[in-house]
Amino acid sequence: MDKTGENRFKKILIATDGSENAEKAVSYGIEIARATGAEVYALHVISTEHAGTARTVMGWTEAFEEYLADKGEVATGHVANVGKEAGVKVESVYLRGSPAEKILEYAEGSNIDLIVMGTQGITGVKRFLIGSVAENVLRHSKVPVMIVR
Repeated sequence: MDKTGENRFKKILIATDGSENAEKAVSYGIEIARATGAEVYALHVISTEHAGTARTVMGWTEAFEEYLADKGEVATGHVANVGKEAGVKVESVYLRGSPAEKILEYAEGSNIDLIVMGTQGITGVKRFLIGSVAENVLRHSKVPVMIVR
């Protein structure tokens, strides 16, 4: 709550890829939503960043894309289940594109008050070379971001 006693978090975005670290972030995001009465949006982005290369090199197929979509449904379904147990309503959102860009666009376009997400904890040269979705969101977000390791 802010100085006026008004709840600062009305809309919380939980970005999830279904990984173990993302699942840890879900618990934090749902707990904050339960405590503040915020609405939760579980966002999964099907990454298309390397789809062109993958199509030519690895034979990217519709079946693989369907697998990624199914993985996203499982990931957001987990958020919904944790929310249901805590009495928090969760709306699932699916987007395609660059994960960091889509998370930022959705947060800004939907008046999100807090973004909650996990990180893979990449360090050193690997992080420098490839960056990370969490780091990009943290650097460019106009709203608070909670990164759960």
